[in-house]
Formats: sequence, structure tokens, C-alpha cells
Amino acid sequence: MIPNYKAVHNKFKFNGYHYTIKDLKDVAYNLIKDDELYEREIGEFLLQWTDSNHTLSVETSGSTGKPKLIKLNKQAMVESAIATGDYFNLKPEDSALLCLPATYIAGKMMLVRAIVLGLELDSVMPNSRPLQFVDKAYKFAAMVPLQLRESFDELSKINTLIVGGAAISQDLILEILKSDTAIYATYGMTETITHIAVKKLNKRKANSSKPVFEVLPNVEISLDDRNCLIINAPYLNTTLIVTNDVVKLYSKTTFDLLGRIDNVINSGGIKIHPEQLEATLASQINSDFIIASRKNKTLGEEVILVVEGDKYILKKEIFNTLKKYEVPKSIFFIKHFNRTSSGKINRVKTLDTLKKIS
Repeated sequence: MIPNYKAVHNKFKFNGYHYTIKDLKDVAYNLIKDDELYEREIGEFLLQWTDSNHTLSVETSGSTGKPKLIKLNKQAMVESAIATGDYFNLKPEDSALLCLPATYIAGKMMLVRAIVLGLELDSVMPNSRPLQFVDKAYKFAAMVPLQLRESFDELSKINTLIVGGAAISQDLILEILKSDTAIYATYGMTETITHIAVKKLNKRKANSSKPVFEVLPNVEISLDDRNCLIINAPYLNTTLIVTNDVVKLYSKTTFDLLGRIDNVINSGGIKIHPEQLEATLASQINSDFIIASRKNKTLGEEVILVVEGDKYILKKEIFNTLKKYEVPKSIFFIKHFNRTSSGKINRVKTLDTLKKIS
């Protein structure tokens, strides 16, 4: 039987203490008076979770458009938490770490999973090195790639880690392969109540094929005529979610992400996905960068490279792994990229800045 969102698992603990639904309201009021911003954010979410409304408002990240407030059904959030728990075999009294801000869906869902599944959840400040002062081990945690990059020295404290919020670069994946922690990339968005699929990046069988995304229990996927992913998650209580993510579908439950259809570059009839080139070049370029395009009379569009920071010379050898038509025809530098409030590069606004200065 699926628990109601108004219920709190009798094994749930937050920072070492069990709370009932009534207790959580008192905890929330105390947290919003705290000096630490991340504590206040947790308190504000708990107030929303324990109020009389069956929905709550969540802001999207804004990485693919203007951030907007959307309403999520609390019961759907409960079912999303259960799906994650089933996939990762999370049991009551398992330990979990909250090191993401509770302002966005990923942080909110760590709290919901703990409340619903009966996890023992501890919270720490969501900075770039969240494990630095952690002195115990945890069964489950979630991070963004920046946190993972800065946490390898302490990563033995985590048994299973999910990573999302931004692309995971190829050089980071090479480091992940060396880790004894089971690490998964996630696919999802605010509208799908965090991830609906995960990809295991390491600790895989030696003869297994390349890693692909596998959907959570009770999630169905298909393609539209653009080869973009369609998501059917019954617990969302909504119509099909048609994304702008171009994917390769391997089965009814597995797929791989190629890139956003909005970003596809058509150069001489060849379709190029910038995200794939960025992953290839990530270990070769020390600055943040994006692959984009500009008009070309012959090709229609040509590939360009946009680098953040002061201008410097990039060696031609860094492009040796690219096919001829993938090599950037021009390189531009922008002092500061435009970013969303969650730290993701805003491609549209960054490229608008480039148009103004080039």
C-alpha cells in the first residue's frame, strides 16, 4: 500500500531525531529562524510539505528557458520517492546525506525520500566539498558534478551516489571509474519530479555493454517523430511528457541521451550534437566552454567554440579526436558566461552576449 503524503515513516530520522508530521512543523519553524541559509531553505520546504495543500510550488532550473514556478502533487512526489527506493533497494533505517540546497527539486526529494522510506537523513551545508567534515558513512546521497569532482578523497563515506543537475564530463567519468562508490548519472527534470532514469557509471560487469539510462519502476518511454524522448510516468497524474531531448532508444526501458534538439547543429546536412563534442573535449580544455554554431553560406551552419575567461591560445591537437566536420571553425572568448541560479550555463543568454561583442 502506498503511504499518504501526510504520513511520516516511523523509522524516519532527521539529524539524529525522529519526528512526527506535527513535530516537523515545529522543526520547520525553528529552521527558518536559523542563521544558515541552507537550514532556512530546509525549513521553508518542510513548512510547505506539512501544510494543508496537496500541491507545492517548485522553481525550474532555467537551464533551457526562463525559470518558472510549477505545481507538483505531493502524492506524486511520494510515489517518485518510492520508485527511487525500489530501484536502489533503500530500506528503513538506511542512512542518507542531504548536501544539496532544498530550494530545488533534487534537494526537496532527498527530504521526501527520507520521510516516506524511513531513512535516517543528515544534512550538511551544500558547498563544493560537502563530505569534508562528515565523520560517518552513508548508504545513499545525491550531488552535482562539481561536488563529486571535489569529493573523491572522501567518497568512501558514500555507498551509492546519484549525480545530476549538469553534464558529467569525460575526464570526471575517468575518475569515477576508479571509485569504489557506486555512482549513477541521473536523467530527469523538475516536471518529472527529479530523475526518471539512471545510468550506472562504474562498478559494472567487465563484459557489460556501454552504460545507458535505465528507467525507474513503472516509467514507460518512447520516441516522437523528432527522435525526442516521451515519458509516461503514471504517478505524475499528467499526460505524456514530450521532451526536447534527442535520445537513442535501446528498449522499452533503456536509452542514451544525445543532446537537446534546440542545440542541434546542421552543418552541410550532418547533424551534430554539441553536448557530445563538449564531453569529448572536456578533458582537453581547462576552462568552462560550450560548443555552438553560426551561419555559414555554404554549410548552413558551422561549429564554433565559445570559452569562458580571458583569451589564450588553444593547441590544434586538442581537436584530434574530432571528425573533420566537428572541428570548430572559430574560437571565441567571453569573460563571464551567463548562468542560472543553480549554476548551470545558460546557453541562450551566453550566445546572446557573444552576438553583442562579436
